[in-house]
Amino acid sequence: MNLDTELHMAYKFGNASINTFPYPHLYIQNVFPNDFYSQILKNLPSVSSMTSLPDVYPEQPGFKGYTERYVLEFLRDKHIQKIEKDKQEFWKGISSSFLKGQFGNLLRAKFKLYLDMRFKLIGDVNFSFEMQLINDKKNYSLGPHSDHPRKVISALLYLPKDMSQQKIGTSIYIPKDPDFISSHKEYGHFKKDLFHKVITMPFVPNSAFCFVKTNNSFHGVEPLEIEDTDRWALLFDIFISEETQLREEEAKTKFK
Repeated sequence: MNLDTELHMAYKFGNASINTFPYPHLYIQNVFPNDFYSQILKNLPSVSSMTSLPDVYPEQPGFKGYTERYVLEFLRDKHIQKIEKDKQEFWKGISSSFLKGQFGNLLRAKFKLYLDMRFKLIGDVNFSFEMQLINDKKNYSLGPHSDHPRKVISALLYLPKDMSQQKIGTSIYIPKDPDFISSHKEYGHFKKDLFHKVITMPFVPNSAFCFVKTNNSFHGVEPLEIEDTDRWALLFDIFISEETQLREEEAKTKFK
């Protein structure tokens, strides 16, 4: 990405309003300049060159049921090498722009208040960035979950070609049981009938949903029912290291 595109994104994310209910999140449109968004759509790879989620993480049995999600993992060179050769340089450029730090640091600054609250008991927090290009097919769904304990911030940049998929964005949920969080302390994906759906982010061209991981940041995807579904998105995540997670857990236990 060139500097103009990065500045456009910085302006959009930097000036977006943070919604605080039921957890800190934001939704913005016109994320990229129009001409650059057109380039993204033009360079989307064939789904056959991507990898089904269970095959990306065979060591994680929890992903076995998500065969309808196809992934290009930008930190794996072999994933980029699998897509069409004339599109590899474009995606290498996007990967470099996102993962070299500026976008992640922008999000950390945007949500600084909430990160300071989370990490007030520890210092020297080590962050890392990851990014995937994803494509979801018919029958894909994702039950309400609050994300892995190492997750800090997640940004989903929606990449549809038109307005026909606006109903299949990420949904926000709240538990029906007010004691749900205290009684389900382990990370997991839950059944939708245990939750109220608050809202679904519009899955429209060039938009983004971004949120801070909290103990109540429940979100998911309703079942995709359209026969020829191509649900394209860029997923950018900020994590803490395993060492930082251990210190965080120890500090919480100590100050209970």
